[in-house]
Amino acid sequence: MSKILKTALCALTAIAGLSLAHAAGAEEMREGGKLLLTDGVSTVEGSAGGGLATWAVIAADETQDGVGGKANASEVHLPAYDLRVYGAAVGFFNRVEISYAREEFDTGSTGAKLGIGDGFTFDQDVVGAKVRLLGDAVYDQDSLLPQISAGLQYKHNDRAWLVKALGAKSADGVDYYVAATKVFLDQSLVVDATVRMTRANQIGILGFGGDKDANYTPQFEGSVGYLITRHFVVGAEYRTKPNNLGVAKEDNWSDLFAAYAVNSHLSVTAAYVDTGSIVTFANQRGLYLSLQAGF
Repeated sequence: MSKILKTALCALTAIAGLSLAHAAGAEEMREGGKLLLTDGVSTVEGSAGGGLATWAVIAADETQDGVGGKANASEVHLPAYDLRVYGAAVGFFNRVEISYAREEFDTGSTGAKLGIGDGFTFDQDVVGAKVRLLGDAVYDQDSLLPQISAGLQYKHNDRAWLVKALGAKSADGVDYYVAATKVFLDQSLVVDATVRMTRANQIGILGFGGDKDANYTPQFEGSVGYLITRHFVVGAEYRTKPNNLGVAKEDNWSDLFAAYAVNSHLSVTAAYVDTGSIVTFANQRGLYLSLQAGF
């Protein structure tokens, strides 16, 4: 077992132990209770947040006295590629989140142009864990202190031979992050800022580390959302990226999004996404659509 995987599993075990200890002390389990959309939506890596940026909020509709879960299916359609994501996340007592995402990066007809075959697909599994350290994004309205959470995401790419041929150092990696999120109810605003330590190339789809830089670097993720109604939010996100591979320039990502909550169990998110250059193909801009269901 790799050192990276051992690190991820040890962290997941510790966090699971924390949630079980909390459960043992809970007198009553309650279902639901969060305000609509304040638990975010599902990111492309499975965690709760925006479409691109991980937030400090804990997934699903549970409060401090319950357990909740949600599942999602998302697709990003770009001129040269498609990214499909299927995932699920469980929130324990609004304190701990465990998430999983399966990412399928489909090169379509572009694969033939790259010499790897028509419809060639990179698959990546992402297992994440997040713990709320302090604050409450919604209910601490008398304080400017945001909700602050720390987490990690273990990523495994199933195309080790290819990503290494492109210059990546590994097909496996772990991202570490600290996120701060605040909901300003009087101003109908949601604001998030996240710092991620990562070696991932295109979030891991092209492996980890490279011939230009093999080290961890801090990257920024930010989101701003405006709640037009309690069911509907619009906003924008920005995510910086490392640029580790000499053969594949990597640009920062951004989006303009709109999310609509039908109720506390069902929501849909649409966005216009700009991912810049991906594997030599520039100006990769397209549409993002995600459906989430949970409790």
